[in-house]
Amino acid sequence: MTSRNIVFLDRDSLPVPVPVFSFPAHYREYPATAAEQLLEHAAGAEVLISNKVPLGREALARLPGLKLVAIAATGYNHVDVEACRERGIAVCNVRHYGDHTVAEHALTLMLALMKNLPAYQRDVAAGVWSQAKQFCHFGAPIREMRGAVLAIIGSGGIGGELAAMARAFGMEVLFAERKGAGLAREGRVPFDAALARADVVSLHCPLTDETRGMIAQAELMAMKPGAILINTARGGLVDEADLVAALKYGQLGGAGFDVLSSEPPAPDNPLLKARLPNLIVTPHVGWASAEAMRRLAAQLAENIEAFVRGEARNRIV
Repeated sequence: MTSRNIVFLDRDSLPVPVPVFSFPAHYREYPATAAEQLLEHAAGAEVLISNKVPLGREALARLPGLKLVAIAATGYNHVDVEACRERGIAVCNVRHYGDHTVAEHALTLMLALMKNLPAYQRDVAAGVWSQAKQFCHFGAPIREMRGAVLAIIGSGGIGGELAAMARAFGMEVLFAERKGAGLAREGRVPFDAALARADVVSLHCPLTDETRGMIAQAELMAMKPGAILINTARGGLVDEADLVAALKYGQLGGAGFDVLSSEPPAPDNPLLKARLPNLIVTPHVGWASAEAMRRLAAQLAENIEAFVRGEARNRIV
């Protein structure tokens, strides 16, 4: 069997071992690949593995031997899929490896904000409890999950996992219809109605031209005063400046974000500068449990093995 040239462009984005391929392969990897390094790193590759390295039309045209783009993630907005289709380049991604762990992360953010743990941690660190006149310090409001309404935007694997977890806490779960849809499908609630009813809104949809900026000032103002917004999907779904304004002026009760519009973010990103006690920002690690990363690596290798066997597995193109 002919040896296959396989290149992993951003190996440090997956800090677990990649399984050994069962077929002859000339494998090389790079910790990361900047735009100006792409053609050099990808030279001669038949299979390119990319987590977040952009693969645009111009670069793809200069890689004549490329047969497969194996995405080491679920999201594929960094790859020009149409250009791959035109050039006969297959594209596959990994799916559902992190459904449970991302849902856990969303739930963790939700719990922390419903209980206002960051605000209380800040008060304790500032000595407020030590100066209290009684055994406890009453500060930011504390709410129960039981009886609260959770609106989930995105009904894929992660949204489904989160719904099950939330129901176990006694929450009422709504699945929102797509924004702008004329009629809500069975089992869905119109987008605007879901925002208006929810105590917590959690985003679990892909970033597309239709969803980019789907939550901005108008949507934030339409939410129930004091509601919480959770985003473990993609940063571009929410206007970050509008979000900070809604938090500062008290329209929202809190926000928990694991994703930002640009990653790694610039130091002047509005969510990093805000430093608000009702805002939690984590560095895109909702997917990164050890168990989920091992599942990702195994599925990535399985996708490539299937391609070499002539099978279509987890194919986008």
